[in-house]
Amino acid sequence: MAQTKSMEVPVIELINVDKHFGDLHVLKNINLSVHRGEVVVIIGPSGSGKSTLCRTMNRLETIDSGEIRIEGTPIPQEGRELARLRAQVGMVFQQFNLFAHKTILDNVTLGPMDVLKKSKKEAREEAMRLLTRVGVESQAAKVPAQLSGGQQQRVAIARALAMHPKAILFDEPTSALDPEMIGEVLDVMTELAKEGMTMVVVTHEMNFARRVADRVIFMDGGSIIEENTPEEFFSNPQTQRAKDFLNSIKDH
Repeated sequence: MAQTKSMEVPVIELINVDKHFGDLHVLKNINLSVHRGEVVVIIGPSGSGKSTLCRTMNRLETIDSGEIRIEGTPIPQEGRELARLRAQVGMVFQQFNLFAHKTILDNVTLGPMDVLKKSKKEAREEAMRLLTRVGVESQAAKVPAQLSGGQQQRVAIARALAMHPKAILFDEPTSALDPEMIGEVLDVMTELAKEGMTMVVVTHEMNFARRVADRVIFMDGGSIIEENTPEEFFSNPQTQRAKDFLNSIKDH
């Protein structure tokens, strides 16, 4: 497996990526490749650059220098090519970001009709299939405010899937949820991983990282400090910073 992975063009590749917010150096010379079917989980203390890194992968955040490629094609800063490449990388946010005044069904069909130019009938049929897949098909006629947070996040996953993305980025997808809803969203994500979806997940859910990740990326202070399999990272961290981080979360 490793042999083919190394020869295959990564789905997402970041090369020497740097970013500042004013005087704050939030991403420092980031190099990272995500391969087809891989689940990469990014963890680290608050303010370490995890979410910024995730959001640069489809240029929701601009970068100061370096390069980001989707299947070998560099993502430009703007223009139609940016929109085309961005459509290939789905995104699931902390706060769901659904259109408040549109029904659940419309939320899922909008992208496929506008961007992929699907007919209304085709888009709706697929949307219902995806809503069934994430377990919220009975909510299709409602608006987001009528759903629980966990249901809204599952709709957001269905919406990302409707675009047939090459990868999906998850930016702390459970951190705005009540504890009893976290499991239902992580279950959907675990199923996606089993089906071979390429995923980059920023999360505080360490059990999910242990169970589902192929690779754990540990960030601190805007840098990637460690990168390893979950087994190795959690049982045998290589740096003091990773050890301190793991000790700090053991108490929670």
